[in-house]
Amino acid sequence: MKRYRVRWLILALLPAAFAVFGQADEEGFIRLMPGELDWGESDGNSIGFVVLAGDPQQEGFYVIRARFPPGVMSSPHYHPTDRHVTVISGTWHTGTGAEFDTDAMVPLEPGSYMMHPAGAIHYDGAKDEEVIVEIKGIGPAPTIRVE
Repeated sequence: MKRYRVRWLILALLPAAFAVFGQADEEGFIRLMPGELDWGESDGNSIGFVVLAGDPQQEGFYVIRARFPPGVMSSPHYHPTDRHVTVISGTWHTGTGAEFDTDAMVPLEPGSYMMHPAGAIHYDGAKDEEVIVEIKGIGPAPTIRVE
């Protein structure tokens, strides 16, 4: 049963793997402007994802961005590898543990950093404003929801 959920979540995140990468110049540098990011919705709850480097579903380093519309939160979940998150814009609200509790969430402002340890249950999202976070880690890193 757990393996089925992991497969479903991997399939749910596949649209993120089709992000538009910027063209490398003759020296290999890649530049992307905010308007060039193709935010895909991967899990049906309107959280947008874009892959900037690598692939979170494959072995190796990856960088993704997640965009949470106002009022959208993730449910408790975990990842099998550490994830490093930096808040780009908005105030990101973060909670830990299997019990979703908005009153216990800690707000993180732009420039803030949070590390999600491998296997640690957490939830997060936006309350009153759009939030964009950048997530870095080593894949594969599926999202495994806690029921």
